Amino acid sequence: MQKDWFVIHTYSGYENKVKANLERRVASMAMEDKIFRIMVPMEEEYEVKDGKKKLVKKKVFPGYVLVEMIMTDDSWYVVRNTPGVTGFVGSGPRPIPLQEHEIHMILGRDLSGVPDLPKINLSVGQEVLVTEGPFEGFSGRIEEVISDRGKVRLTVSMFGRDTPLELDFTQVAEMA
Repeated sequence: MQKDWFVIHTYSGYENKVKANLERRVASMAMEDKIFRIMVPMEEEYEVKDGKKKLVKKKVFPGYVLVEMIMTDDSWYVVRNTPGVTGFVGSGPRPIPLQEHEIHMILGRDLSGVPDLPKINLSVGQEVLVTEGPFEGFSGRIEEVISDRGKVRLTVSMFGRDTPLELDFTQVAEMA
């Protein structure tokens, strides 16, 4: 049997509690060989409070928890009957696992730990065209390629001034 990622629905605001409850149940019921990883996808963002900029973690999918497991009657029972779990996401009598491209998109990376970033042929000093976003149609010169984050820093000329931008690889194209 193969392990897959499944999405479970929880009461909103209880995601971390469900994660902790499920981890305890997995240990107490000796299910470590069937239920592997339990994740509450988070992202960091800046929040301004009382005039101070602070980095905070926010849930990407409030009300949902990801579980990597081998689907058997026992593992299904353990997850389904964990306090705070309202059920698995999916239609039909049995939960449907996430497809590999979906889990890559949700986690923003390959689960093997190798970044799942687009391959590009961009280099410092190269002229590119911005193809998406508020600067679409502008051209600029690449100042830095940040491969591990899938970003480029470039300078575009707007209103007679050079303006620095940081964009995703997917937002620029090589000039012909």
